[in-house]
Amino acid sequence: MSGSALLQQRLVARLDERRNQHLLRQRRNVASPQQPDVAIDERQLLSFCSNDYLGLANHPTVVAAFKRGLDEYGAGSGASHLVTGHTTAHAALEEELAAFTGRSRALLFGSGFMANVGVLTTLPGDNDHIFEDKLNHASLLDGGRFCGASFRRYPHLDIARLEASLKAAEGDGLSFVVSDGVFSMDGDLVLLDELLRTAERHNAVVMIDDAHGFGCLGANGGGIVELARAQGVIVDEQRLPVLVGTLGKAFGTAGAFVVGSNDLIETLIQFCRPYIYTTALPAALAVATRESLRIVQRETWRREHLHALVKRFRRGAAQLALPLLDSPTQIQAILLGSPDRALAASRQLEAQGILVTAIRPPTVPPGTARLRITFSAAHTEQQVDQLLDALMSLQLPELAA
Repeated sequence: MSGSALLQQRLVARLDERRNQHLLRQRRNVASPQQPDVAIDERQLLSFCSNDYLGLANHPTVVAAFKRGLDEYGAGSGASHLVTGHTTAHAALEEELAAFTGRSRALLFGSGFMANVGVLTTLPGDNDHIFEDKLNHASLLDGGRFCGASFRRYPHLDIARLEASLKAAEGDGLSFVVSDGVFSMDGDLVLLDELLRTAERHNAVVMIDDAHGFGCLGANGGGIVELARAQGVIVDEQRLPVLVGTLGKAFGTAGAFVVGSNDLIETLIQFCRPYIYTTALPAALAVATRESLRIVQRETWRREHLHALVKRFRRGAAQLALPLLDSPTQIQAILLGSPDRALAASRQLEAQGILVTAIRPPTVPPGTARLRITFSAAHTEQQVDQLLDALMSLQLPELAA
């Protein structure tokens, strides 16, 4: 049998296995902008599964800024940042992101996945150690695996287990502690104060990816860091030297950024392969993001409304005795256990005109398939009530277990 035939045989077997386990993923065709009411697969649905948390992906002034950027810079950047792809728009956005986060410098990346893999394949050496929360985003986990350092995962939010691992690694290279700020599938928060104090006791470097916190948490949208500072926790470049954020969620555009000291950013510019050898984001996108960054800071009502919607939903979910995970954020998960139950619930909601994605392994651990509900400042209270009414009508006895 030829190599091509053997490969085809392997591909079919892998796909059949995933299909039989109710784990096969399928893409949906969206024919409208990102907003609560979306046209998808030729149907109009009320969506509760977008990461457009502040409703900026289709905001008129952000769209207008994107158009201005196209007129000024064209559609593509043409090269990497180190050749001719770095424009005045990119430079201005980096300066504004640094000011927004209170850091010395910022560096733009094409995606959050690239940023995390780039940082983790640049900073740790082969003799170093990386310790990551078990529920970290795949980009953090893959970056840890790719870099060549010793890689270990600790149980979710288990600071005691983390400390034991750090203690065992002392005296043998540099240790890195890496965590999400807001965990993308559960919606809960890193125990930042405890994590920082534990890392300090063992001279470890801390890296936080606050993809789902920026824009949504803190009075000014500064994310998990601003939230911690409001509680009296000291968080600066010394205690938290590596901070990552994405632009495709609360900011409503695309791309990502790393913020930190001048030496950190300069090191990434010189040595980070995913940064060096990638075409820069279109400058028009940077122009649009500068506008969304201004809205994030200026229109505080968006965060206030978002948090009010979350509280309204959680009150209603408690009355329905839904198996809701403990989350104070815009990410709310209803734990259903098996993939087939999660799929059935998602399909029943869609039959009622509501789009909520069923999240299944390997995205989440086995036995924890769920409905992942996300809220946006563009949602209304009436739409939240509509979702609760639809959840109440689900024909799934296991929901109340």
